[in-house]
Amino acid sequence: MELKFAAGRNIAMKIPAHEYQDTVRFYREVIGLNELTPAEADATPRFEFGDKVLWLDCMPGLSQAETWLEIQTSDLDQAAAVLAAQGCHRRDEIEPLPVGFQAFWISSPANIIHLVSAEKPE
Repeated sequence: MELKFAAGRNIAMKIPAHEYQDTVRFYREVIGLNELTPAEADATPRFEFGDKVLWLDCMPGLSQAETWLEIQTSDLDQAAAVLAAQGCHRRDEIEPLPVGFQAFWISSPANIIHLVSAEKPE
């Protein structure tokens, strides 16, 4: 099977705490994106962003906002080997993933964080 990569469905904005509420208000009230957040009070705000889901994560201690992207792949093990051979650095230390979730973190040459996840069956 030939290895393939494709854009994933998720975009995460990691936002400093001092800018967080204004950023959530921007997407919720100023731009008016459709909110997908469950009713739980402590849920991370999520919005429809075209065919993607935009997650807004509050990150205390962060000095500036970051954007993280998801890439899906047909073969996680082969993807890890190819990405390592191309000089992409694994960054699994940056955020724990749920137990059993088939994915890993990398940074691009420009230090953009990417979640590389197993392709979801259609």
